[in-house]
Amino acid sequence: VLFMCFLQLAALERQIFDFLGFQWAPILGNFLQIIVVILGLFGTIQFRPRYIVVYTVWTALWVTWNVFIICFYLEVGGLSKETDLMTFNISMHRSWWREHGPGCIRRVVRPSSPSILEDYSYVSVTGCIIDFQYLEVIHSAIQILLSLIGFVYACYVISIFMEEEDSFDFIGGLDTYSYRQPPQEHVELKPVKPVGK
Repeated sequence: VLFMCFLQLAALERQIFDFLGFQWAPILGNFLQIIVVILGLFGTIQFRPRYIVVYTVWTALWVTWNVFIICFYLEVGGLSKETDLMTFNISMHRSWWREHGPGCIRRVVRPSSPSILEDYSYVSVTGCIIDFQYLEVIHSAIQILLSLIGFVYACYVISIFMEEEDSFDFIGGLDTYSYRQPPQEHVELKPVKPVGK
């Protein structure tokens, strides 16, 4: 689980590129992923099954989020990568990989219509080896793979921790009687005398 958590901290790399593209929804998701992975690391090191349970629940949500991102960039089910959904409709920013992908040649073109703001320019991108949407899909697919493996290992670690807690027994046990004496049906109570003044 520790190794998988360290691999899942690759979300830090993804966080950087989402910050460069001002994509607020993925930034928030990546931030929560990093926090919960650190919590999972701490839970594994400190033998805290509750923290690992939080990690497993979040991992299921993280897989769902990454499936949504894949559907978004591949435009499945009426989703469009041209919308401002990832920026919460605050700005018109897109994926950083759109203009800065491997092999991409970026050109700034002034708009031909004078009705459009003069300082606003269009960006023309050509020559990309891999289109930006496929890079985003690859990032999400890697996160899904790491999360599924981490989920399985976390469930295994939780079961081990729970077995250890159940099998632990103090010397003499937690029972009110020992194995040598028969259990008493009635407990004799004696009154306590108040301490004199």
